[in-house]
Order: sequence, then C-alpha cells, then structure tokens
Amino acid sequence: MKPKIKPQKIVFFCINLAMCMVIIMPIVYAACLSLMPPAQLYDYPPPVIPETLYFENYTTALSLAPIFRFILNSFTVAVACTAGQLLTGALAGYAFSMLEFKGKQVLFFIMLSTMMIPGQAIIIANYLTVSRMGLINTYGALILPYLTSAFCVFNMRQAFLQLPVELNEAAIMDGCTPSQFFMKVGLPLVKPNLGALGVYTFLNVWNQYLWPLLVTDSKNMRTVQIGLGMLQNADSNAVGPIMAGVVMILLPSIAVFVFGQKQLIEGLTAGAVKG
Repeated sequence: MKPKIKPQKIVFFCINLAMCMVIIMPIVYAACLSLMPPAQLYDYPPPVIPETLYFENYTTALSLAPIFRFILNSFTVAVACTAGQLLTGALAGYAFSMLEFKGKQVLFFIMLSTMMIPGQAIIIANYLTVSRMGLINTYGALILPYLTSAFCVFNMRQAFLQLPVELNEAAIMDGCTPSQFFMKVGLPLVKPNLGALGVYTFLNVWNQYLWPLLVTDSKNMRTVQIGLGMLQNADSNAVGPIMAGVVMILLPSIAVFVFGQKQLIEGLTAGAVKG
C-alpha cells in the first residue's frame, strides 16, 4: 500500500512552486525579449514567445558595449573579494572563537560595531584613500576596500563555535599547534559555512553599483552593472539589445548560484540539527 501524501506537503509544494514562478518568470521573459525581432517587440498586446529566434540582438549589444570585458572585470573583482573575505573571515573567526588573548571580547565587539556603519557613510573616505594611492581606474580600487568584512568574521566565528570544545582540547594534547588545527581540522569541518558565505559574497560584490561607478571612469574598467547602464544610454530604444545584455550579465551569477546551491543549503542548515 502506497503511503499517503500529507496535505501539508501539497500546500508547501504549491507555495514553493508559486514563489519559484514569481522569481523565474522575469528572467525567462527577459530571455524571450532578447530573442524577438524589433517589429515584434512593439506589438500589442505585448508578446511573450518570439515568433522567430533573432540572435542579432546579441551581436548588436556586443557592438554597443564591450560586455565581455565588463563580465571579466566583475568576475575578477568578485573572485578576489570573495577569496579575501573568506581568508580573513576564517582566520579572524578562528582567533575570536578558539584562541585566548587579552582584549579578545573588546576587539570583537569593536569589529562587530562596524556592521552598523552604512557603506555610504565611509565611501568618500575610501575614495580619497584610493585616490591618494593612485589606484583610480585599477582593480586595486575595486578590490582593496572589500578584502575583509565584519559579517564574514562574525559568520565564521559562529561556525567555529559550533565545533566541540573537546575536539580542540584533544588536538592540543596530541601536540597539534593552533595553525595545524585550523588547517587540518577546523576548516574541513566548517566547509559548508565557507561555501555558503562564498556564494553570498560573490553575488554581493557582483551586484555592486555605487563604488565601481565612483572609482572607475574608463570603459575598460567598468563592471557589469555600470556597463548595463552604458548599454541603455547608447540606444535607449533598442529593447532587444538591452535585454540581450541583461541576459549575458545574468548568466555568470546564475551559474555561480546553481553550482554553489548545495554548499549554500548546507551552510544555512549547518548546526540546525544536533545529536
């Protein structure tokens, strides 16, 4: 006899399906618009499915702006910032959770208090700093202010606090140094948290707009969000090429989310079940 499906599961499935459709449909519709010929774009009622696949929108978008260069810039900056934040966050989180030193709690609360400072409040100070260093229109200006994050430190500290204290004590008794415990024991155990934090950080940096707009004025150093605005300014009536640019810019971030989905879920559920 087949087990009966609970009504609650059916309700949850329908709710998840509806939310999935709400999230995915704008992306699917943008992809459809990017493949429509110009004549169909202005039909009434608005069309949903392209009559013919019109790939010239993509070639037009690439001729209006160097989109591949924008994607390369954003990918380079996002990878560098993600690696920096994961490294500094893991090291500081381990120190604040496992090591004992004078003033640890005070330093942690000072670091944590920086999360309450809006980014817009220090953006001018950061701009003056990178400008005096001669880093305007370089990867350094885009990367340096985001190599560390108080949120990453806090997240990794909480991840290391999930580890049993007896594990660290046993490692010390066996002659394991703090650095050896961090590399060989601690990091492998908090890998789900690192994965989730990496996906979040990558997407957050990928979607930055204000800071890249402020520190870059060269077309070759623009990121995808600024490049999309340049594409719209080049020809605001070209809906098809603009949608084609949107689709090309969305693909890398969607790919990162899809490939990192397992780590993201594991990181979000880590520590939720004990025993």
